[in-house]
Amino acid sequence: MKGRMASGVFGGASVLLGGLLCGLLFCGVQGDAVEVIELGSNWTITNQNGSLEVTNQSIPSGIYSAFGPQVLDSFNDVALRWLAYDNWTYSNYFQFDVIHYRNSHINLTFHGIDTVAEIRLNHQLLGRPDNMFVRYSYEVSSLLERENVLEVEIRSPVLAARSKAQELHNAGRNVPPECPPERYHGECHMNMLRKMQASFSWDWGPAAPSVGIWKSVELEIYEVAVIRDVVVDISLKNATHWNMHFRCYLDAVAKQNFYGRVILYAVELLDHPVVVDSYASKAISHLSPVIEFDQAVPIEKVVTWWPNDYGEQKLYPLHLTLKAWLGAHGPEIRSRTKSHKSLRVGFRTLELVEEPGPDGIGNTFLFRVNGVDIFMKGSNYIPSHILPELQTDDQILHLLRSAKEANMNMLRVWGGGVYESDYFYEVADTLGLLIWQDMMFACAMYPVGDEFLSSVREEVRQNAKRLAHHPSVAIFVTNNENEAALVQNWYGTISERDRFEAEYRELYLGNVIHELKLISHSSRPQPLVSSPSNGKASERDNYISANPQDNHNGDVHFYDYLRDAWDPSIYPRPRFASEYGFQSFPGAYAWQRSKNDEDDLLTLINHRQHHPMANVPVTTLVSTHLPLPLPEDENYATALIYFSQIAQAMATKVETELYRSLRDTPHNTMGALYWQLNDVWIAPSWSGIDFYGNWKILHYWARDFLAPIAIVALYDKPSDSLNISLICDQLEVDTRRLNVVANVHLWSQLLPHTSTAWPVTLRPNGVHYDKVIPIDELLKGDSDRHNSFVELLLRRDEEVISRTYYFPSSIRSAIGMEDPDLEYEIASRTCLSTDKVVRNSISITIQIKRPAVFVYLELLKPYRYTLSENGFMQTAPVHVVYLTFDSTACARLLRKSDLRVLTVNDFMP
Repeated sequence: MKGRMASGVFGGASVLLGGLLCGLLFCGVQGDAVEVIELGSNWTITNQNGSLEVTNQSIPSGIYSAFGPQVLDSFNDVALRWLAYDNWTYSNYFQFDVIHYRNSHINLTFHGIDTVAEIRLNHQLLGRPDNMFVRYSYEVSSLLERENVLEVEIRSPVLAARSKAQELHNAGRNVPPECPPERYHGECHMNMLRKMQASFSWDWGPAAPSVGIWKSVELEIYEVAVIRDVVVDISLKNATHWNMHFRCYLDAVAKQNFYGRVILYAVELLDHPVVVDSYASKAISHLSPVIEFDQAVPIEKVVTWWPNDYGEQKLYPLHLTLKAWLGAHGPEIRSRTKSHKSLRVGFRTLELVEEPGPDGIGNTFLFRVNGVDIFMKGSNYIPSHILPELQTDDQILHLLRSAKEANMNMLRVWGGGVYESDYFYEVADTLGLLIWQDMMFACAMYPVGDEFLSSVREEVRQNAKRLAHHPSVAIFVTNNENEAALVQNWYGTISERDRFEAEYRELYLGNVIHELKLISHSSRPQPLVSSPSNGKASERDNYISANPQDNHNGDVHFYDYLRDAWDPSIYPRPRFASEYGFQSFPGAYAWQRSKNDEDDLLTLINHRQHHPMANVPVTTLVSTHLPLPLPEDENYATALIYFSQIAQAMATKVETELYRSLRDTPHNTMGALYWQLNDVWIAPSWSGIDFYGNWKILHYWARDFLAPIAIVALYDKPSDSLNISLICDQLEVDTRRLNVVANVHLWSQLLPHTSTAWPVTLRPNGVHYDKVIPIDELLKGDSDRHNSFVELLLRRDEEVISRTYYFPSSIRSAIGMEDPDLEYEIASRTCLSTDKVVRNSISITIQIKRPAVFVYLELLKPYRYTLSENGFMQTAPVHVVYLTFDSTACARLLRKSDLRVLTVNDFMP
């Protein structure tokens, strides 16, 4: 146990000494401040029959991390499943100074229990939590003794879900889907519980049905009320002032109305603290305790907050102090009535613009920030770990920094995971990453009984209040794909369509949307009901549209595994693409780290491949374009892993570039968020960053195809031409001395065979549609579609701003591609020590004699590393790549053999 403010709780052998110290030194020193004591350590976990026990556990905790930390290795997602079939008890023995706190109200607060539990203090039942996303508080003043035992019995989530489903079945009702596809190796009835839906398995993740206490447990000691959440609605008041509308949500232990005073400190915005004393004489309702007030801020005091690449992410610290008391006479001296809340806010306006589209059909769907229409480019974020107790700040920071480095400005927090930590949104605020926030409902119908809906309402209230002040949170959406699943009969709902439509509307319109609107912001659009959906146009269908994937309204999700994903003609022309992507496999060394020595690699890949079509989409696309060996060949697994990453990167690049190029056309596409940013284990998935935090080829390429200025060359089959578009996200850009160079390379020789250049311009915050070039005009003389490829450069004078390639035939059929005679050496290394780690920087020189196709480097050491580029075309004799990683010591012994370098050339017959 760790006391955060006062030492009123003690554990272990030093109880008497601790009590003496408390009596002599600590008790009462906080005066009138609310005290919070964290019950963070000395927990014991036992299974139901007592055959398993582990002691000295800290919170956050879970049974997999305690008893099966190797669940993500080998085939252990199945081998350790028995952990999720048992019931578990967390117990904590602690002492408490009941004399010192005899006149206090004491709340026992659980910030996150996963999931169906029964809580007892000193053998007295406190409650039965059943929602992972809800904070539960219990008044325990009368139950605390000097020696206490706190027990949290948590039921098997698999059995709890099965039991709830059986109750519905007995009542003649079903709520599909009952079970995931067999390939998932998953568990059934995820939708029966309010927990991370992906913990029962997904097409990209294992079933690891978590059980535990995944957030802090605290004793909160105060007299009347504590300030819990502060929602700050920031808007432009007029031409001279911004307005901050504050709603301070309080938790009250008082059973009667009370009084309070708030003091606001905003040192960078206001010259003096602001005292809000209107509630010192006007009573606050203990049933719904909220303090509201407005504060104007002169516009000249404010630097506006912008998304990444558009301006500064200026954040202003605010500190609020609440003093609460009973009776109009004011607080008693030294009573614990003062609590605090600190937060940072950004000043920005944000609108979702849905007005008649430029093509005369449907509505636009675009985000306007600070009056500027911004193309949203980014990815979808899933939990950083499948075990919620192991989601760390370090992982979050790395993933969000990686998103920023890839020029993303929006991430979609997907609805099958968790509402992310405060730290996640604080980092997003700092980095300028807008958040499309799904509520936690995904790919399912849900029960709508009274208890379920009551729990959902509390879930939405708590999490929306917690997140609402963040400038990064752009929009709330109530569910992922559930409208589409209902309308398109994914789960056999057609037989009871009327019932499921009524239940859908009751859940999302009558409850989730209702609660979101109660705390809605003028600085944030009204919430959407589903993704994908027709947005504003859904209203006329009462939010269940015949085609929720209408390209002329709202957002779409698009996947097509039957056609060539490198062909831009297969993709829709939507207003906003909020999900799309293609699978690949993590690098070979990542698989080596994740498997046991005796495991067969291809068998493990197949086990973890949850796509209903298995590896067929990947192998089909790879075989179309790249020289994949036969499965019986020795180098098949190496090629499959490497080529899958090339195939994924190219497919995602083509689709993203298409969407970006459609911005200023009648289609008016204004968003592209590919699926998915990150991973929860080493497996076939759609991610651009693997579970260990290392970038796949896709993420390296994303830095280029999401760059603020980019050249795009898309093949148009009907005209047999290349459409050249120049994309510019910058609001101001120097258009002088710009040119495009088209280099035609032969597969058989270094340096360009022929070159053509022409002057160009850029359109600020828009697309310049430059040229339509017939392929026959590019490939002339002895250059043809099989012996050549095209490199296009956007330059200022000789400086390359952006680069792309066009391959007129499949690479596997290229004529003239030979062994590049590639040699590489570690040219230099430096080490820079910081307080916590050593930053290793290494330069690698690569020499070739012939073009090297999609050069791929992999570090064969268990570090999280970044390369200056990867999966690149090398057409110059010498090229230098820079490798960086952090370690506990300088890696002076890193050798050439610790790197793997591959090229497509290696696999050509």
